[in-house]
Amino acid sequence: MAGDRFIPVRNSNRMAVTSFLLTNNQPFHTNTTLSLEKQKAWSITLNGYNINNAKILHFGERRLNAPEGCQNSLKVECCQTRRPIFQKTRYISPTPDRILDAPEVQNDFYLNLLDWSSRNFLAVALQNNVYLWDATKRNIIFLMTLEREDDYVCSLSWTKDGSYLAVGTSDCKVQLWDVENQKRLRSMASHTARVGSLSWNDHILSSGSRSGHIHHHDVRVAEHHICTLAGHSQEVCGLQWSPDGRYLASGGNDNLLCVWPRVPEGSPGNRSQAIHKWSEHQGAIKALAWCPWQPNILASGGGTSDRHIRIWNVNSGSCVSSLDTQSQVSSLVFAPNYKELVSAHGYAHNNVVIWKYPSLTKVVELNSHQDRVLNSALSPDCSTLATISGDETICLWKSFAIDPLKKKHRERTVLSLHPSFSQPIR
Repeated sequence: MAGDRFIPVRNSNRMAVTSFLLTNNQPFHTNTTLSLEKQKAWSITLNGYNINNAKILHFGERRLNAPEGCQNSLKVECCQTRRPIFQKTRYISPTPDRILDAPEVQNDFYLNLLDWSSRNFLAVALQNNVYLWDATKRNIIFLMTLEREDDYVCSLSWTKDGSYLAVGTSDCKVQLWDVENQKRLRSMASHTARVGSLSWNDHILSSGSRSGHIHHHDVRVAEHHICTLAGHSQEVCGLQWSPDGRYLASGGNDNLLCVWPRVPEGSPGNRSQAIHKWSEHQGAIKALAWCPWQPNILASGGGTSDRHIRIWNVNSGSCVSSLDTQSQVSSLVFAPNYKELVSAHGYAHNNVVIWKYPSLTKVVELNSHQDRVLNSALSPDCSTLATISGDETICLWKSFAIDPLKKKHRERTVLSLHPSFSQPIR
């Protein structure tokens, strides 16, 4: 029965050729005389081409000169050993690019005292006052103060276009401010306890209270309170709408993480039911972040008793990954420029950590704060992170700036996707 292997005939002629090729710089003595025609015929038979005209192991680079005395009858390209090519990584400074004073900041883990607008204004709540830092002009603007000294600001949230700022207060109200004109448009009362978390979804403003209730406000109408979500038994300290506006994530001091669907238009008073209610965390859930490039991915962080970051797939309802950070997680932000996740921490490390996503491998630790980090926010160009701490400072970390060459290449790529408008439209 015939086999499937080809075993060449090792006659004396071919063994002599092999010996010559292996010791091509040694004198070759044999009684067998091989004609060039016979070598050419063997080459064509075995290889399909004449080996004298072939370029074996040719990489297409400039040919190097053969070593002196080398008998290179096979025209083999000389090459050097290639060094491994390592991808150049960006430099991340261990110190902040800028530090701002934040005197009398309310050192309360459950509050949300910082937010950065799309118009490059950083809003900061200090006790019963709200200040704006113009990141473009580098100046500070005083916006408002509460009437009673005993009251304090609990939460801040910008609208998507950066024109209006929502302010949650300890006297159970939500104020809406026109920032350009520095004018309060309205004060909405519906809660029975302080309002520690806020999140916008178009004209719907959602607010979370210490009572455990979440209220939806339609800011366009006089009867603003259109819906109540009652899924938490303790303070709602984390609240985030997904980028596509389909889901609202809420985290509470009862260690529950809930995901709610968007309330249909024209359904006032509707008590919507949560589509997910997860209890894997063993501590308060304040840190919440939706992935900008994967709208179905939600990241959550637990408090001192938990210290875990968990990644959830909202579509399947499963926990994709979990990481023990060994420290209280107070804030989470996705940084899209380098596909990373940033976590801010309280006890015991009081630092900021950048993680590669989705592997959650640590990129770097930033350790300039002397007290727990309370909140964080990303600049509109996603290059700079702002963190506010109980040490009464705000640190600005320029950790995500895009390399200028890569930025130009990205801009050219984006522009090439759009049609040219150089020709008049007829």
